[in-house]
Amino acid sequence: MGASVLFIPVLFSLASLGVYTLSVNFPEHTGRHSNSSDLKFPTNLDELQSVANFLLDYKNDHSSYVLVLLSCAYLYKQTFAIPGSVFMNLLAGALYGPWFGFILCCVLSSFGTSFCYLLSDTCGKEYIIRYFPQKVKYFQTLIEENLDSLFFFMLFLRVFPMSPNWFINMASPIVNIPLHVFFFSVFIGQMPYIFICVQTGCILSEIKSLDDIFTLWTMAKLCGIAVMSLLPGFLIKKHRAKQKRE
Repeated sequence: MGASVLFIPVLFSLASLGVYTLSVNFPEHTGRHSNSSDLKFPTNLDELQSVANFLLDYKNDHSSYVLVLLSCAYLYKQTFAIPGSVFMNLLAGALYGPWFGFILCCVLSSFGTSFCYLLSDTCGKEYIIRYFPQKVKYFQTLIEENLDSLFFFMLFLRVFPMSPNWFINMASPIVNIPLHVFFFSVFIGQMPYIFICVQTGCILSEIKSLDDIFTLWTMAKLCGIAVMSLLPGFLIKKHRAKQKRE
């Protein structure tokens, strides 16, 4: 257990160094925003606006470099379950518009969370079981109750806005959720949330607070989509129960 868990901070340090190196080695630029001092992971809308302005200016001359930096930063946050995905999705919308930004975030989110899954599977299982025994046990029970419709249940968890995604990412290999089911449930299940964020990112300058994004009506719509995602699984269970009776 000790050796495998110690590998996580080593990998985290190397990944942090890689992202930092990218962020401080921008190609020379003569635009308005040539000072990279404001370039950091945003934690509020003001910081996000500064980062967006910096990268938009650079993207005109160094589009490939900006895309690589954004992709690496996104994967970094997802792999190590670092909060703040909403800011990355908003930033992608501001930089790349509603459609490319949406596709980019869906792909990066799916791969990033899958890396988190693999990291947990390789190094973190014992640690998670040790520190979250009740959560793991409860999650295991839910999975066993929904094995007949596992994919649709995972979709529900991804769409439902109150789900603890950080825990689902790390606990999924422990409860034996196949990687392909995990990957596609993230890719499809996160689409509504990502779409809302990316669309909002396109009008970033008009946003005053995160409350403008996740209104009660928006949350209600996400809950409605989540409930609808359970319907195929319910029908599958009903059909199989009928077959057993026959």
